[in-house]
Amino acid sequence: MKKLLDLISEEVTKAFVECGYDEKYGRVTLSNRPDLCEYQCNGAMAAAKEYKCAPFMISDKIAELLSGNEMFSMVESVKPGFLNLKIDDAYLAKYMNDMQADEGRFGCSKVENPKTIMIDYGGPNVAKPLHVGHLRSAIIGESVKRIGKFVGHEMIGDVHLGDWGLQMGLIITELKLRKPELVYFDEAYEGEYPEEAPFTIAELEEIYPTASGKSKEDEAYKEAALAATNELQQGRRGYRALLAHILNVSVTDLKKNYEKLNVDFELWKGESDAQPYIPDMVAKLKDGGFAYESEGALVVDVAEETDTKEIPPCIILKSDGASLYSTTDLATLVMRMEDYNPESIIYITDKRQELHFKQVFRCAKKTGIVKPETELTHIGFGTMNGKDGKPFKTRDGGVMRLEYLLEEIYEEMLKKILENQKTKENLDISMEEAQDTARKIALAAIKYGDLSNQASKDYIFDIERFTSFEGNTGPYILYTIVRIKSILGKYEATGKSIADCLGAMEAAHNEHEKDLMLVLSRFNAVVENAYEESAPHKICAYIYELANAFNGFYHGTKILSEENEAAQKAYIGLLCLTKSVLETCIDMLGFEAPERM
Repeated sequence: MKKLLDLISEEVTKAFVECGYDEKYGRVTLSNRPDLCEYQCNGAMAAAKEYKCAPFMISDKIAELLSGNEMFSMVESVKPGFLNLKIDDAYLAKYMNDMQADEGRFGCSKVENPKTIMIDYGGPNVAKPLHVGHLRSAIIGESVKRIGKFVGHEMIGDVHLGDWGLQMGLIITELKLRKPELVYFDEAYEGEYPEEAPFTIAELEEIYPTASGKSKEDEAYKEAALAATNELQQGRRGYRALLAHILNVSVTDLKKNYEKLNVDFELWKGESDAQPYIPDMVAKLKDGGFAYESEGALVVDVAEETDTKEIPPCIILKSDGASLYSTTDLATLVMRMEDYNPESIIYITDKRQELHFKQVFRCAKKTGIVKPETELTHIGFGTMNGKDGKPFKTRDGGVMRLEYLLEEIYEEMLKKILENQKTKENLDISMEEAQDTARKIALAAIKYGDLSNQASKDYIFDIERFTSFEGNTGPYILYTIVRIKSILGKYEATGKSIADCLGAMEAAHNEHEKDLMLVLSRFNAVVENAYEESAPHKICAYIYELANAFNGFYHGTKILSEENEAAQKAYIGLLCLTKSVLETCIDMLGFEAPERM
């Protein structure tokens, strides 16, 4: 389905051409003065210079030609040369019915040439619990992926685990101290290793920080950990078996926590998966004349003449031959191109990694690791801060575990639901339903609170504000959906059929109804723009506007008590479309609405 704004622009452009003016002047935009009109065209102002006449002489001609067009209820030429437009109510109602008939898409066409797009939006380290620092990449990445899927692309999400390097050596060293009798440390052992891990997730999460602390104070301990890391990377059997256990135990726990966030990955690969690609990649970089030694390290120059700031070379190997994040990221690109050959790869990390990704992307393009046409994009997000403006911490100053934050907000929402139940005698909710509802609202509060901000900006994580049922919050959006569900339920309880109301919308009966239709008509344009700019906050802004438009319609219209049957069917049909569009949008944001609140 074409966007309504495009349809309007086409009609106005035809009029400009018919009057002898260039088609480029016919572009229509949403009005910046909604008190005067719904759409506007300022083309006559620009055209006046080319055609050497007063702007209003052009706008008057266009207005006169469009005055009989069934698309418009008002076409007005306003000096010095603006065109003010209002859409015809019947035409808009037909557009609404066409949206509703396009079930599941609501006027948003799928892309003609779908791409394979990989998205790297996890990045947790194994053997460590998820903390609030992982929240933004997971939430933003999941939404970007869902928006991409909705418009028709094949989206492949990869968690990209941190499962290589010194942290693995630290765990192995500490485990060897505690349990030296384990067969994994016997180099002569040639049998099968146990299937069950020699530690639980709780033990693993205690082992790593203990080992990390020791390595900072004990040089010999750190040397042992470095040696263990090297042996692991060289393929020592026992250590590789321990790595497999660490990954299995960690990933099982990580999946549970990501599931609570309603975040899902198609791939659970880690840095270790890219390691086999490094030797061949390094050889090719050397043979191709791209990589050279500088102060003992192997580097590739990535600076360009147009740079306004100094861009250091991309380091491929350190002077001791060890790999870095840049090495692993490049090898991961080699792997991704071989396995999936994506047209685009998106990375979602803290914006402070901008220079790193600039170096990696340039190196990958320069050396042919990716094709020239492959799109490499870094979405750098800002910091999630507490009310003090500093990075969000626990009350005692530590980094908060993600599961504790989720639980804290869930408890807050459950408390509100149970208190609300006491004040409403007819609201009989079981504890099971109350808990399910609280989890859904808590997730909406967290995700909407994050996604409603532009990704690149820092924001204040304010639990009190995010969990409010009023204002620009997730709970307010859910409450609006639940309100619509309640009205539809009451309508059906009278014995009437909702199915009979689909496609029954007619010319708006009041300004509130038309305002709601106008906001709904922009759905396809908003989704397309949110995809193109990888901007979930634009979906948030849209559904907040849509929720406000619905609530204005609800308060200004007698829906269930309407005596005119055709008008009531039109209202119910409009409610169904509003609910469907809201639910489709919150699904793209990664949360869902309960049945009751």
